[in-house]
Amino acid sequence: MPSSDHALMPSTLPSHSPSTHADAAPREPQFVRVAETRRATLHFYLDGEQVAALQGDTLLTAVLMQQRHVRESEFSGAPRAGFCLIGACQDCWMRTEDGKRVRACSTLVSEGMRVLTRFATTATGADAGLGAVNKTGDAR
Repeated sequence: MPSSDHALMPSTLPSHSPSTHADAAPREPQFVRVAETRRATLHFYLDGEQVAALQGDTLLTAVLMQQRHVRESEFSGAPRAGFCLIGACQDCWMRTEDGKRVRACSTLVSEGMRVLTRFATTATGADAGLGAVNKTGDAR
């Protein structure tokens, strides 16, 4: 009979629990720019804080130049940084402050753009999630 000792071994996989803002250093960049540094600078707002990007940057690039994730999952709160980076996977959706959904990997950042990384309620109090979301986080 095969041994089942491996079932008692602790998991070495990383935790996928949602991060708290105390867990990670705020604004620690995921990306470091090594080329194309001479493009014009523009400013946009990331969770209410004014930050800089370069003309022609996608929103995904601009955000990951500032911090390690693009958004927090509206269902679990876990950090998300995009997956395919070509517009196919739907993992990089972000919200503007007025509630509009934008795909970070294919949207160019613009001067004064205001984006949010967290699931939030819009200024009108309307749900800013993907459709109506009940208390368990199921979209309907």
